[in-house]
Amino acid sequence: MAESKRDYYEVLGVPKNADDSAIKSAYRKLAKKYHPDMNPGDKDAEAKFKEASEAYAVLSDPDKRRQYDQFGHAAFEQGAPGGYGGFDFSSMDFTDIFGDLFGDLFGGGRTRSSRSYNGPMKGQNLRASVRITFEEAVFGCEKEIEPLQRDECKTCHGTGAKPGSSPITCSKCGGKGQVVFTSQSLFGTVRNVQTCPDCGGTGKMIKDKCPDCRGLGYISSRKKLSVSIPAGIDSGQSVRLREKGEPGVNGGPRGDLLVEVIVAPHPIFQRRDMDIFSAAPISFAVAALGGDILIDTVDGKVSYTVKAGTQTDTKVRLKGKGVPSLRSANVRGDHYVTLVVQTPSKLSGEAKKLLREFDAETGDSLSAVERYKASKAGGGEEQEKKKRGFRK
Repeated sequence: MAESKRDYYEVLGVPKNADDSAIKSAYRKLAKKYHPDMNPGDKDAEAKFKEASEAYAVLSDPDKRRQYDQFGHAAFEQGAPGGYGGFDFSSMDFTDIFGDLFGDLFGGGRTRSSRSYNGPMKGQNLRASVRITFEEAVFGCEKEIEPLQRDECKTCHGTGAKPGSSPITCSKCGGKGQVVFTSQSLFGTVRNVQTCPDCGGTGKMIKDKCPDCRGLGYISSRKKLSVSIPAGIDSGQSVRLREKGEPGVNGGPRGDLLVEVIVAPHPIFQRRDMDIFSAAPISFAVAALGGDILIDTVDGKVSYTVKAGTQTDTKVRLKGKGVPSLRSANVRGDHYVTLVVQTPSKLSGEAKKLLREFDAETGDSLSAVERYKASKAGGGEEQEKKKRGFRK
């Protein structure tokens, strides 16, 4: 019923004085968000898409919009003054709206069907991977890879046809490189445009295939390529080699080669963004008295002065000893080091004697348990004496 419907202007989120451009723009956003193809199986999204489409069908039509402004939803009920009696989605032209969102899913496909698929097209991108060390990722390096690449066949010059013959026009698409088929949907007649399955979008068919490339028009081979790995790259990131991918179609440029970088783990260092983390052992003497130690970094060993009384798990920062920024090699992160006090596991007799003397001078921790037991035992005798004196 009319009373259950929301105001069309509210549905599209535009004011009542909105012009055609604003109405179309608002509907474009809603259609992209709620279209069933973008939300498969979502009934709520489908309902919102239908609601927005109905609102656009009215507000984009000057006559219907005038009727709606005068009579509201009642203008389109059966027997209403406007006499519309509902909406005919099949008569709407969705091409301009969905052309850049869903291809030529709706309408006549005016913007794309005029272009044939057999024009020059860029080749597809290829992917490869390269493994590097932690240090190579930090400072950058040059690596050599051998991806499988396709090049134009020198025998047929890329046509795929046997020398002395020529490709013929594809009978399925008539040389257009695309086929069109229609179907009925919730919104009326839907016109779909797809790449021709017979010719692959080239618009040509090869009757007599080239013996060298077997009609493909290209020959596959492995080629050595040099890859410049920039300083600061992280595992999972890629380096793009322009026009090192698949050959273009009908004179189009080659695609690109995307080389994914895989960084091997380091036995000491760990990375988080531009910062490096590690742990460094220090002796008990250095921790207690303070002193200089050597810390391993990606730049080599660096000297660091430990403060007297340093406890284990103390964290220190080595500024500018981290990973360079991909944007600027002069900007580097920091290196954070966790100091771990080491306990000697093998001591000579003299060392043990000196350690006991040291302990006696700094709290006698070796005798702490004996002192506690003695104090408990002594305290118990005193309590018993007090009890006996009380009974007397």
